[in-house]
Amino acid sequence: MNSSTGGPAEGDPFDAGATSLLRQPKAVWATAGASVVAFMGIGLVDPILPSIAKGLDASASQVSLLFTSYFLITAVAMLVTGFVSSRIGGKKTLLLGLALVVVFAALSGTSGSVGELVGFRAGWGLGNALFVSTALAVIVGAAAGGSAAAILLYESALGLGMACGPLLGALLGDASWRYPFFGTAALMAIGFLCITAFLKEQPKPAKKTSLLDPVKALGHGGLASVAASAFFYNYTFFTVLAFTPFVLNMTPYKSGAVFFAWGVLLAVFSVLVAPRLQERFGSLKVLGGSLVLLAADVLVLGYGNHTAAVVCTILSGAFIGVNNTVYTELALGVSDAPRPVASAGYNFVRWFAAAAAPFFAPKIEEWSNIHIPFVVAAVTAVLGAVVVRVRRNALTHEAEELEPKHATEDGVTVFAN
Repeated sequence: MNSSTGGPAEGDPFDAGATSLLRQPKAVWATAGASVVAFMGIGLVDPILPSIAKGLDASASQVSLLFTSYFLITAVAMLVTGFVSSRIGGKKTLLLGLALVVVFAALSGTSGSVGELVGFRAGWGLGNALFVSTALAVIVGAAAGGSAAAILLYESALGLGMACGPLLGALLGDASWRYPFFGTAALMAIGFLCITAFLKEQPKPAKKTSLLDPVKALGHGGLASVAASAFFYNYTFFTVLAFTPFVLNMTPYKSGAVFFAWGVLLAVFSVLVAPRLQERFGSLKVLGGSLVLLAADVLVLGYGNHTAAVVCTILSGAFIGVNNTVYTELALGVSDAPRPVASAGYNFVRWFAAAAAPFFAPKIEEWSNIHIPFVVAAVTAVLGAVVVRVRRNALTHEAEELEPKHATEDGVTVFAN
């Protein structure tokens, strides 16, 4: 590596990446640390949803809009992030995203009504989209040991953030539901200062990305098929993430512990287990089987007793981790569009399901009973598997030809792009 430019070393294979993981420039550690906090923001509100509902005198469906507004803006922002970063550069995009998160996370903690909080979470979603969509590219560009070490480091940041978000929400939220928002703002402000001090400006892409490039990429049948299947799957995923806390009805500490365990399984199965399963059985068989098992899991979650609900919530992290890795590998490899463009188009579609599930799950409960939202979630998981099965010819070649390392490499970007 050239220490003066922060550029990556050349010629090192993927498997050698772990040896360089800890020997990174300060710029890489600053970006990775901020990435942990950014990913924490996804599950931060999970353990405190009931507390927020009580504190703001709001219903479950109203509080679930915290996820809906966040991910709706994130979905739309997928069309914007590449446009912005290709014009102002990686560092400025990171700092813009961090600044928005600091402002809107702090404002979230001051909310006097659920409407204000939902609006502030939307602004937070825009900042988070700008940040995490750029962080991986910046880490790869600045890391020692080549892309392998950078990817391993980013995977670790993703897993740590997803696991620790609910834990932080529980620890701070036990005193007041407002404290997790202030805590996130403070941590992201530290990340802003570290990136300002340690990260050099990254070179801009040779070709600027237009707002419509991700949408045009969806004209490819294979990418459209992956996105459609992932849309159904993400409805299931975010039913578990956003609706289950109301079903468990636990204290913030206990709920945080459940979702911490969930996040650990998600990280382990995404990073370590999924690539091995793909190598042995093939991507499409792994994905189809995992979706069916997830459907069975959420049915038991919805109809079982409290202990079964806790166990199935944690276990769902394993299936979600596998699915995240395989979906993103397929999305980034199945079309001939540049990976950032293909990823943006894919995420543009699937994040709409992440916005829909938190809104519809409590509404469905109001219209029927507490079990039916999980029946719907099980059906959508099966529909995701059906799309993979029906469209297998559009996906089979890519699923068979991709080297196993690509599954691990691309799997980390499931929340990033």
